[in-house]
Amino acid sequence: MSDTAVPRVLIAEENLAYRRVMREALTAFRHCEVDDAATGELAFELSLKRPYVLFLTALSLPDIKGDLLDTLIAKAYPRVHSGTHSAPAVVFLLKSEQQHEWQRLSRSARARGHVLLPPRLDMLMNVTAGLLSPRDPMAGLPT
Repeated sequence: MSDTAVPRVLIAEENLAYRRVMREALTAFRHCEVDDAATGELAFELSLKRPYVLFLTALSLPDIKGDLLDTLIAKAYPRVHSGTHSAPAVVFLLKSEQQHEWQRLSRSARARGHVLLPPRLDMLMNVTAGLLSPRDPMAGLPT
């Protein structure tokens, strides 16, 4: 399988430990590659450079609100990635005190769910189950 056929996920979250845990979980259990960004600015730049199948964005980023970042990506993404008509699905990363925001965020047609921070891996795996295929547990083992 070529590198371009592997689905890519972009995580926008300020906390390095959270990004690492989510990246490791996704690459261990889902067939995907993961890029991550600590700021909305970097996430926006990455979204314009590479094609993604899923964005995970924190509502609280150091330079921009996650929902505003998602709006900007939704407008720019189809213009720079030929053959796409909309930006990929988005999953919001919410702190427990931000859970009330989910009702508003879920109105977006691209919103597929939310994961509580610190990362709830059960939630992450459940919300990505319909979006990313499971990794072959035998992949990478010698034959």
